[in-house]
Amino acid sequence: MSVALLFALVLLVSFVVLIYFLKPTTMEKAVAKQLAEIEKNPTASVATTILRQDAAGPATFAEEVVAKMPWAPALTRLIRQSGKEWRASSVTLFSVLTGLAAGWLASVFVFNPLMDMAIAFAVASCPVACLYVLREKRRRDFDDLLPEAVDLMARGLRAGHSIAAVLEMVGNEIADPLGTEFRALHKEQSLGLPIRDAMMDLIDRMPLDDMRFLATAILLQKESGGNLAQILDKTAVVMRERARLKGQLRIYTAQGRITGWILCAAPFLMFALISVVNHNYEKALFSNPLGLKMIYGGLGLMVVGVLAIRKIIDVKV
Repeated sequence: MSVALLFALVLLVSFVVLIYFLKPTTMEKAVAKQLAEIEKNPTASVATTILRQDAAGPATFAEEVVAKMPWAPALTRLIRQSGKEWRASSVTLFSVLTGLAAGWLASVFVFNPLMDMAIAFAVASCPVACLYVLREKRRRDFDDLLPEAVDLMARGLRAGHSIAAVLEMVGNEIADPLGTEFRALHKEQSLGLPIRDAMMDLIDRMPLDDMRFLATAILLQKESGGNLAQILDKTAVVMRERARLKGQLRIYTAQGRITGWILCAAPFLMFALISVVNHNYEKALFSNPLGLKMIYGGLGLMVVGVLAIRKIIDVKV
């Protein structure tokens, strides 16, 4: 009896294991479902694609909700330009949670709803501000490496390489972030995307004036012909002169930038120091209506001053 029971148990386990390993996978179920739809209606077109979906494409409930927001495309583009693999839903959820936490903490110490909302909004916008900072740093690094990449492209063309081979060479030889972007450019082109569309996609990720100059030179040579190596040499000279002029302008406007930073940080630093020395000293600003009006007016004038200083030091090259 024990032998028969053992045999039945082994047989049952074997059938369970066999059924488990032979069950259709998710891909097989999707293919079977699509084939069944085609069999039901052979003339209907099935909406499918073999292209990789964007990282911010709706997959979960949070991503579906964020994708319907009007600011979702701009946030997705900002994440893409900053070089991060984050999702728009993750950034939005983190911003909302940090904003709510900051608003709750502010309500404990600051007994004013408008100030609580302002603090919550400022903290919630920190992830987006971080993305802007990362994007600007990435663009600056890309801009610094671009003249070297153009020189390498010109030397490669003189050596007899094709444009596709030169783009691959730049992606492999130049440091990031320029190498990463040119590797993506070469991969898109090698997969069959026209060079014009691939260059426009690169400009969308890196909307810099020097990158537009390079794309214009390559596309003009592709359509009308000419000595591309010579054109790239002149383009590299223009890029280096622009970089030199930008450096000089940054030196000339350094005093204005430092003044702006000091004027912005000084009120908050003084408020923090006074709060540490005497916690009750600044309560009149938040409890008195005139004090609240002074706070709102000071913040408004500070914003106007920052915009004015930024307008003065922002010299277009």
